[in-house]
Amino acid sequence: MKELTCIVCPRGCRLTIDDELNVTGNFCPRGAQYAKDELTNPKRMITSFVRVKNRKDTVCSVKTSCSVPKGKIFDVMNEIAKVGVDAPTHIGDVVIKDVLGTGADIIITKNID
Repeated sequence: MKELTCIVCPRGCRLTIDDELNVTGNFCPRGAQYAKDELTNPKRMITSFVRVKNRKDTVCSVKTSCSVPKGKIFDVMNEIAKVGVDAPTHIGDVVIKDVLGTGADIIITKNID
């Protein structure tokens, strides 16, 4: 048996999951799915920043459009470190499409005029 704290919502349910992927302690179905995913294929959202090439000492925040496999986090971060953007930027602009074949886009989260 494995114990987890659900991070899907602020409630923080204490989950217990057995070897057959039966989950207890969840107050919603999302908690059960989180526990199963965490044991079989853990994923995380990534937040970071990219350089703004046409502005001195300026960076722009970015994030993944969806969760990526936990084992690819450092590879995705290396891809993000390779790119820069030009101002102006707008929230939702795609910086990298389908990064490393994960299905996640790297998107801008800050407007820069």
